[in-house]
Amino acid sequence: MTSDITKALDNFVSQYLQLHREEDTPLTVQYDSEWVSPCHQMNSDEGEWVTWQPVKQVQAQDFKGFEEALEIELNPDLKAYFSHLWSDNLNATTAKGGLQLLLPWNQDDFLRLQQNLVGHILMKRRLDQAETVFFAVTDEEDFIISVENKSGKVVLEQVGMEPKETLSDSLAEFLRQLQPSLA
Repeated sequence: MTSDITKALDNFVSQYLQLHREEDTPLTVQYDSEWVSPCHQMNSDEGEWVTWQPVKQVQAQDFKGFEEALEIELNPDLKAYFSHLWSDNLNATTAKGGLQLLLPWNQDDFLRLQQNLVGHILMKRRLDQAETVFFAVTDEEDFIISVENKSGKVVLEQVGMEPKETLSDSLAEFLRQLQPSLA
């Protein structure tokens, strides 16, 4: 199943890069020497705009500490998703509206992401709700797209609330439905 995730993500990224080439809008980010990423296509002076693109992670990320701290087994689809690419957020659209896929920019960002996911799961536990793990934010304030950790279903949820609806039976299926967007 995890190979389905990486294939779907690679396919989306290919479409995303193609859209940016067709629209002549290179992917750029302001260079920050304290927030360097394998995605940078060049080093530059502080604050200068540099091109970037998603790149494959050389080594899969380790979720062992995360899983031990929460006494949880993270859904393998999520492990594959967060361990496949270094990237800035990627814009996409669905029939329901716009979203941004959240991916780690560098190793420090991966650690920050894990901390945010821990906080999210602890909140879900305090509220006595099913554990979900977010991987995208929507254009609607306070709405996120998550994976139900046990079932693997992709759901739309408002922060702090039970999921509003199921968007897909799997993360790979959800990723295949996305259309890349410039904004």
